[in-house]
Amino acid sequence: MSIIQQLRERAGWLLGGLIALSLIGFLLMDARSSRFFGGGGRGTVIGVVDGHDIEVDEYNTQVTSFEDGYKQRSQAQTVDDQTRQQIRDMVWNQDIMEQLLSKKCAALGMTVSDKELNDMLAGDDPVSEIRQAFTDRKTGVFNSQAAAEQINQIRTIYRAGPRRNANADNRQYEMARSFFEVSVPQWIKQRLEQKFVTLLTNSAYVPKWMAEKELADNSQISAFSYVNTPYYTISDSAAKVSDAEINDYVNQHPSQFRQEDSRSIAYVSFDASPTARDSDRVRKSLADLSKEFATTKDPGEFLARVGTELPYADTTIAKSMLHVPAKDSIVNLKKGELYGPYLDGGNYTIARLIDEHQVPDSVEARHILVATNDPQTGQAIMDDSTALKKIDSIRDLIQKGGQKFDSVAAHLSDDAGSKVKGGKLGWFGPNQMVKEFQDFAFGHKVGDKGIVKSQFGYHYIEITGQKNFEPGYKVAYLSRKIDASQETDQAASGLASQFAGESRDAQAFEANLKKDHLTRLVASDIDPSAIIIPGVGANRQLVQWMYEADLGAVSDPFPVGDKYIVALLVEINKAGLMSASKARPTVEPILRNRKKAELITKNLGNPATLDAAAAASKQPLMHADSVSFTTSEIPRGGREPKVVGASFDKGLNGKAISPAIAGNAGVYFIRVEKLSAQSNPNADINQQKFTMEQQQRQIAQNLVLQQIRRFATVKDYRGKFF
Repeated sequence: MSIIQQLRERAGWLLGGLIALSLIGFLLMDARSSRFFGGGGRGTVIGVVDGHDIEVDEYNTQVTSFEDGYKQRSQAQTVDDQTRQQIRDMVWNQDIMEQLLSKKCAALGMTVSDKELNDMLAGDDPVSEIRQAFTDRKTGVFNSQAAAEQINQIRTIYRAGPRRNANADNRQYEMARSFFEVSVPQWIKQRLEQKFVTLLTNSAYVPKWMAEKELADNSQISAFSYVNTPYYTISDSAAKVSDAEINDYVNQHPSQFRQEDSRSIAYVSFDASPTARDSDRVRKSLADLSKEFATTKDPGEFLARVGTELPYADTTIAKSMLHVPAKDSIVNLKKGELYGPYLDGGNYTIARLIDEHQVPDSVEARHILVATNDPQTGQAIMDDSTALKKIDSIRDLIQKGGQKFDSVAAHLSDDAGSKVKGGKLGWFGPNQMVKEFQDFAFGHKVGDKGIVKSQFGYHYIEITGQKNFEPGYKVAYLSRKIDASQETDQAASGLASQFAGESRDAQAFEANLKKDHLTRLVASDIDPSAIIIPGVGANRQLVQWMYEADLGAVSDPFPVGDKYIVALLVEINKAGLMSASKARPTVEPILRNRKKAELITKNLGNPATLDAAAAASKQPLMHADSVSFTTSEIPRGGREPKVVGASFDKGLNGKAISPAIAGNAGVYFIRVEKLSAQSNPNADINQQKFTMEQQQRQIAQNLVLQQIRRFATVKDYRGKFF
């Protein structure tokens, strides 16, 4: 949910009350004095972009903000290593582009003017978030006056600053601060990027003569015969490529072979995953508990006492929403019966059917919220015990004090979006509410009321309607993870330690691999800030070891997931151009084919006819008919743009044979037999011109940011901090 939507839906206290101020200049003091425009003390430098320092505190703040947003959206308690690395890289690349674009825009004198900024917030060209928040859903009309009034109120709160011992006021301040210091600067950045890219893409121009030539070229068709002598007819040993030749090629094509700091390892893995014996142990432990599980009168208490991977949810789930293994077997149980143990991912599970009755697919409810956390910032706004006492008091006001639900909601609910409606939320289906709220709404009957705690705080809920019923099931799951036993883990750790102890250099590492019949695995191009090692898993300590060790060093065992890794550092790549060994896999085939082309051409000499070329090469004479100028492939011959291009050379038309053509798959000789044009009565020069310009704009839009990054000087020091 966007910032402005949060402000509108969860901060009704901002609506109305103040007369709109003049828009011109009302925001400049706040927005343009925010951290986006400078200020703040220097910290530790985590990177440099064309001479501009990126501070570790600023970077970490952004990463934390994105992680908090991820947890809120996914309702996850933690961020896994893979997601954390993706977020770090995303923030890093975003920071780089912001710095580079800021520099480019400044050099061009490109800014977001005062009037433009005001138009973005409450004028004729509002950003999408504000337009959405202040557009009447019935009429589709954007209310700029309402936007101006609300933003001015936010400005007043922001200028007032935080207050001591005033949770509600400080929550309002934090939301206002987030608006001015996060949302507005981000919208300005986006507008500058849009203006910069538009400036370049709109410069695309195609003259009429070029469109005419493109249409004429695209109508051309050729027919030709050819002989191909494949490169594989020459042995690789006859066309060896030296390191010096590879280095020369790399130096001639530097943009293709630039690299950042990275390390590569060879490694051996020792499996510490659960054994069949470990699996049987877990299965037996569940079987031992099954009798008590089947007879307990309080399954929730039992599961909490003995432990389970699937906590008991005292709620009924519709059959269509029950997504578990062995679903069909579970729903066919009688009340109180067990099914299992059965495999559920990495767990063994026993299911007990607790209850079965009809449940709705849609619910209507109303609620009163006592918030404990700001959903936008994640900041605590009320301690748990105080919030619980308050929601208990609200319940008593309604149930014992005779107060009307809608009246209490209007005065005491922290959900601004529903309080103005007496707490009404309307109709909603499964997965539209947070889990705790949904479980209550779909697991109880119309008229039921109750208190539920969620990530937002405490809700006092009343179910006011339900419809479209289907069978529902309340199921308790006794589930245990199949973990490796201490014995299994120690066995794998011992083998890894023994191997590492006997393999203290590269020679011993390779020799012991062969002696012990172990598989040599490789992980390449690991950058300094990596968390995830391709093919290995997440272990930041192993990455740090790579950047501290010398070439040829062998590591001690590192635990990674359900295995132990012993690594050999096989490659240290410094920022700059690739070494010959690093570039060889890419460059060697190119240079080898060049040498083979020279040898083939020399061996065949100068055949006078295509038949003579076929005889000399002992290759068949082939024919290609109706080859279009727009293609790069030869029928039955693969992608050969040089050959196709030569077939449209009017200088070869009528000649017995062409010069040798070094193609992708071999050396070709061709005989052009016919050149013709395909009639296109529907050709439209203006449409062709427009299409070509659109293509150029699309290419420019895709490449502009990439090219800016390519020519920038970026130093990444993140690996030293994490």
